[in-house]
Order: sequence, then structure tokens, then C-alpha cells
Amino acid sequence: MPKNLVFDIGNVLVDYRLKEFLAAKGFDGMMIKRILKASIMSPYWEQFERCELTEEEAFRAFATLDPEIDTELRTAFSNVHGMLTIRDFAVPYVRALKEAGYHVYYFSNYSKKAYDECADSLAFMEYTDGGYLSWQVKMTKPNPRMYDAFLAEYALDPAECVFVDDTPENVEEAERHGFRGIVFSSYEDMLDKLAAMGITVKV
Repeated sequence: MPKNLVFDIGNVLVDYRLKEFLAAKGFDGMMIKRILKASIMSPYWEQFERCELTEEEAFRAFATLDPEIDTELRTAFSNVHGMLTIRDFAVPYVRALKEAGYHVYYFSNYSKKAYDECADSLAFMEYTDGGYLSWQVKMTKPNPRMYDAFLAEYALDPAECVFVDDTPENVEEAERHGFRGIVFSSYEDMLDKLAAMGITVKV
């Protein structure tokens, strides 16, 4: 029977509102595609999430992929407040799981900039038992070492853990480590899959 629930953050406990966020800054659909291709979709983004690049180094790296939009890239990500917003179920569900006797952890690729500027999206953290953020541990999923270190630090038996993430590759790596895995598509679907594992908590 699972005792521990391990959650990704973006697109699980919080909404990752990239396109809406950029549209609100005045960018049209074509420019949004260019911005995302040069930033989020580039290998430099994970380096930034691991704190291997400073913010200025990241901006310069993004611009090497599309020099014509250097100014737009800086405008897009100079402040990311509002890019991530907490989902309505996050806090009450984490609290309900804790009240039911489960341990709850977070395990996410998350930049320090997002951590600082989208702090209001992380209100659920105070109710958890801890977790890993990529910027803190200098690793990103699905690096196997990140899973190994997490399990060791919290002395967890992976057979007693359920791992929830919206990215299949991250769930597959968790399953290779012995976790039970759920690819998140919706809150309701997650509840159904958890219920099949014997976890019937809901809010």
C-alpha cells in the first residue's frame, strides 16, 4: 500500500500558463512561438533551471538561437510573476492527504527565478514533508541521479511511493526506480488512478 505521494509541480499542482502569460505581455501567436523555441524549448532552459546559467547568461544564450528577438526575450522573462498559478485543488488536496496519514513530497524542474517571482503558486509547500527543486539540487528530471538522491535523502522505499508527473519520460524514470507512476492529465483522472491503488482521498 502506498504511503508517500510525490508530485511534480508545473501542470500538476500549478498551471504553467506560458502562452497566456506571453499574450498578456502583448506578443502575437507567431512571436510567442519564436520566444518559446528560443527559450523553453532550448537546452539552455534546463541549464537555467539547474542554476548553471545566471539570468543574464540565459538571456544571452536564448538570443544566440534567434538574435532578432533579443529584446522580446528579455521583455518576456524579465519578470515571470503570473506565469505559474496555483490550482484550486492543490492546497486542500495536499492537506487532506496529510490529514489521512500520507506523506507528501514535491519533485520538480523549477528555476530559482520562478521560485522567487511565482512564490504565490507554491502555497501548498508548507503542508508537505519536503521535496526537490532542480535549482536547489542542480539536477533536472529525468536524470536518474536526482531520483536516487531524493529517495536517499528522505529514506523512502520506492515501492511505497506514487509519483505523479505530466511528462511521461519523468514517470517512466520513476517507475524504473520502483515507484508506482501516474501520468497526470487531469485532477479527476489522477483521483481515479490513485483510488485504484487504494488511495481514496479527495476534496
